[in-house]
Amino acid sequence: MPVLPGAEPFRHEGGEVGVLLCHGFTGSPQSLRPWAGYLAERGLTVSLPLLPGHGTRWEDMAVTGWQDWYAEVDRELRALRARCEQVFVFGLSMGGALALRLAAKHGDEITGLVLVNPANKVHGLSAYALPVARHVVRTTKGLTSDIALEGSEEIGYDRVPLHAAHSVRTFFRLVDADLPQVTQPIVLLHSPQDHVVPPADSARILSRVSSRDVDEILLEQSYHVATLDHDAERIFDESYRFIDRLAPNAGKKGSTSGG
Repeated sequence: MPVLPGAEPFRHEGGEVGVLLCHGFTGSPQSLRPWAGYLAERGLTVSLPLLPGHGTRWEDMAVTGWQDWYAEVDRELRALRARCEQVFVFGLSMGGALALRLAAKHGDEITGLVLVNPANKVHGLSAYALPVARHVVRTTKGLTSDIALEGSEEIGYDRVPLHAAHSVRTFFRLVDADLPQVTQPIVLLHSPQDHVVPPADSARILSRVSSRDVDEILLEQSYHVATLDHDAERIFDESYRFIDRLAPNAGKKGSTSGG
């Protein structure tokens, strides 16, 4: 099945500091592509993979689960670690949960995390019905384009397969249990007006991680997909400032080329 135009993965060979970016559930690399481009322009090595079952049609997602999505970012992290001296992991929504699990499992191999509206739980009464409902109903309405900026749209699915949603629920529980193992420096940016992931998820994450170097930033002008919203440039700038603090030689070594 061909990838939707704009949803393709992105890679850029830069210096010896790398960044892995993880997109969200039912979304695609398109939601993080401007962020990836910003980092690439500053000489970083960047990897923005397309998660299995994403970026094509929802039927493809229905036969995937969290193990597939996590395995993809885990492979990309290992590839960056083989190529770079230091690696950061950034994530949006479920991509934030993927980043947190990578941090819990890989420890000092990851220098720092930047999380944007990270998800920690499937909310609502319907979440409790998922184990049974997924065998009766195939899909529910989609979650994409929660964006305040007029004219900005997210490429993603208008339907959510319930089998995949159930897998997400299982994954979030695993990640939540692992949060005390996360010790890396963190910048967590979240939107008070988020119609997909409530601020309670960010609060829960910050209360459970063991990281001591933590910066919480509110994105007052944006909704859930803040990387395509009014606060996008702030996210990009704050993330690069974070990298520059922990990896002062970022973008100053190696040669760069288009990815």
